[in-house]
Amino acid sequence: MNDMPEAGGREQRRGREARRAARSARSAVSVPYITRNLPITEVLSEEGLSIIEHNAETLMEEIGIEFRDYPSALERLRGAGCDVRGERVHFPRGLARQLVATVPSDYVQHARNPQRSVHIGGRDTVFAPVYGSPFVHDLDQGRRYGTIEDFRNFVKLAYQSPYMHHSGGTVCEPVDLPVNKRHLDMVYAHMRYSDKPFMGSVTHPDRAQDTVSMAEILFGKDFIQSNTVVTSLINANSPMVWDATMLGAAEVYARNNQACIITPFILSGAMSPVTVAGTLTQVLAEVLAGVSFLQLVRPGAPAIFGTFVSTLSMQSGAPTFGTPEAALAIYGAAQLARRYRMPFRTGGSLCASKVPDAQAAYESAQTLIPTVHAGANFVLHAAGWMEGGLASSYEKFVMDCDQLGMMHVLARGIDLSENGQGMAAFREVPPGGHFLGCGHTQANFETAFYRSSVADNNSVEQWMAEGSKDAAQRANGLWKKMLADYVAPDIDPGIDEALNDFMARRKASMPDATH
Repeated sequence: MNDMPEAGGREQRRGREARRAARSARSAVSVPYITRNLPITEVLSEEGLSIIEHNAETLMEEIGIEFRDYPSALERLRGAGCDVRGERVHFPRGLARQLVATVPSDYVQHARNPQRSVHIGGRDTVFAPVYGSPFVHDLDQGRRYGTIEDFRNFVKLAYQSPYMHHSGGTVCEPVDLPVNKRHLDMVYAHMRYSDKPFMGSVTHPDRAQDTVSMAEILFGKDFIQSNTVVTSLINANSPMVWDATMLGAAEVYARNNQACIITPFILSGAMSPVTVAGTLTQVLAEVLAGVSFLQLVRPGAPAIFGTFVSTLSMQSGAPTFGTPEAALAIYGAAQLARRYRMPFRTGGSLCASKVPDAQAAYESAQTLIPTVHAGANFVLHAAGWMEGGLASSYEKFVMDCDQLGMMHVLARGIDLSENGQGMAAFREVPPGGHFLGCGHTQANFETAFYRSSVADNNSVEQWMAEGSKDAAQRANGLWKKMLADYVAPDIDPGIDEALNDFMARRKASMPDATH
């Protein structure tokens, strides 16, 4: 008598384990980048866009944009018709619009695995990880400086996540390596431990060139001159300054047909006016100036209209995230990018919280949702950003990736196919019945609703029996399992040997530096 329930229990457990294994196998397959079927949210009328465009051109003409410590940029801009006074460049009204007209409205960034290549522009959205954090954080060790092991771990997590389309760039800063050499190990980590697209080094023109040289080994020199394989982040030194470091890296990439995200990095109230319209005016002016320079280096070089805009606490001076003003700036900047027919980068999962808690979740959601509804094409900091960008969080990385999965479903919009209309279910289930066992439900139950990998939807009794874990604690176990399950993608041994030989020669050619 007792054997039958035990056998049934074992069969049920085996069935649950098989279903779990099947879901896990499916999740290891990368989901293609998002093609949005949702209408885009717009907050500016044609009149409003015209006002901001007029003001930006006035700013560029009357006040000017500085191009510091980079004489060749000044020469190019002077030759194009700008009024150059010292390092201050004044753009005649209409010139920048003319210069940026050669930017492609979209492009493909090729990955070493062609199935992972991404289309940037149009109705498509590409998610990329956190970028630039000097610290890392997890529940076991707390906050600490990042290392190359942490860097590789985040590359592996991005590779493992089906909802992360891009390997990113400086997913954390590996401070255990010399400043002038760490970029080699960072770029190699993206090339070796992932086969998704990646970003290059921008901290010095020579490091940008090293990225290009490594890309030539990976893809072939001829291939990269006619195809884009690297998309890299070039930040303005807001307000209204482009410095030599960024200009030098941008010139290397543009000259080699590689894409640059031209991005004003702005905390409104400190680096721009406190108003949304004033901030958008400055964003447009800085982007147009930076992209104009790129097009003078190589007309047709791919570029992304970028913006990073958040707000400042007027009480403490600290950065704030997830605010309504930042959301309005995201929507408005997206409209400006479309007005100039450029791909658009913004947003992510941004927060000021020091731990992966409710504040982190709320602020990140209030950034990510406007990002998707604004129609962003490239989304940096889509997962892992914490503490205003100072820390890359292991737990928040997987929590954010779970939200990215939800954005995939949201962006698909409503299914109006015959199956989506569900009329077969209505014909099968009588009034007063239920839909749980009907054929339509049975045919769709595996894919009908998004299944969170982090949320706990069980009874309180089962939750308590499993340790009463909160979301961050569940995420802690999830990222550890992802790393334990990681299997590196194959790479041609000859290419891998050539990359390691290049890095060894470059490292031997210079002494270690600390800055």
